Amino acid sequence: MPVQLNRGIILVSLVLLEITACNPFIQANQDDHISSPQHRESVANSTKLIPVETFSSDYFPCSDCHSEIPLNPQRRELVEMHDDIVFDHDSENRWCLACHNESNRDSLVLAGGKLLGFNESYKLCGQCHGPKIRDWKLGIHGKRTGQWNGQKQYLLCVHCHDPHSPKFKKLQPMPPPRRPEDIKIDSIYEREEKDSTSP
Repeated sequence: MPVQLNRGIILVSLVLLEITACNPFIQANQDDHISSPQHRESVANSTKLIPVETFSSDYFPCSDCHSEIPLNPQRRELVEMHDDIVFDHDSENRWCLACHNESNRDSLVLAGGKLLGFNESYKLCGQCHGPKIRDWKLGIHGKRTGQWNGQKQYLLCVHCHDPHSPKFKKLQPMPPPRRPEDIKIDSIYEREEKDSTSP
């Protein structure tokens, strides 16, 4: 039994090593270990983050309205605009300006004050959700499409999770499939016979 366990550990370790060795995010962070600038460029060019459609495309760019509205940082129920947003994301400790920049509403803001575009929102999520962002970079969490040795597309956190209320909503399950013995199958001959005898 211990020999099989050791083999399993070695196999898992080798798989994880292979995953991390081929990951473009890790490679990009380990420039010293990559021999040629051409290799770094090919890795960077093969990875594409899928752009984010704004959740309220009717309202974007935000500065169209927010440049004229005085800043109100108080937590409150939104009644005139954005009343479709239900905020349930650490709501005891957060409010709009925890993520949206107060002076440039077309940008997000990190805790340290650095501004981000909406297409870099994963960096904002990663401030609090470190293990998830690590897993996302490794391809364990989230969705990516493409080829292992070619173009890749990465979906951002907000493609699957509503940033204002990120928990998945409960789904009503579908009924189970019918058992084969409960399915009556008319053979083609029975159907032809039925058709010929019908008036």
